[in-house]
Amino acid sequence: MQTIGPDIGERTPGAREPALRQRRRLSLGGARMQVARARAFARGALEDWGWDGRDTAEDALLVVSELVTNAKLHAGGCRELVVSAAGDVFRVEVYDGVQVPVSAFRTGGPAVPGAPGGYGLRLVRRLADRWGAEAVGHGKAVWAEFDAERLVAGRTALPERADRD
Repeated sequence: MQTIGPDIGERTPGAREPALRQRRRLSLGGARMQVARARAFARGALEDWGWDGRDTAEDALLVVSELVTNAKLHAGGCRELVVSAAGDVFRVEVYDGVQVPVSAFRTGGPAVPGAPGGYGLRLVRRLADRWGAEAVGHGKAVWAEFDAERLVAGRTALPERADRD
């Protein structure tokens, strides 16, 4: 793990959000259990930075899982995971080695009705406050952002439903 910035990202007692930009990197190129490692790494950052409101932190971890899984299934694996905190935003970036035009990203479900898969980016779109992709070097970065207010309060992006217990 590498933390970049003026401090090491440790939680200050009573702190609700990072005072300065903080950035942590996890190299995953060739690593086994990429999704589990990525989730544990992101969970640690959320806890250290005081942004671990239960429900929304779980949303952020699900997005990490989906982005790393997509990189593994469709782009030869995740090379690096970067999580950062800047002011009031938690950002997740997943880097891989395959350039794909952003227009190629589908979010509408599987190509064949009834076929498994195809819902990962739909989940990302639904759970994150913002998301996107950009070409980087010989690959791409797929990113998602969460507003800190949601991470602290634990509010999810999903609407409340009357039929839930």
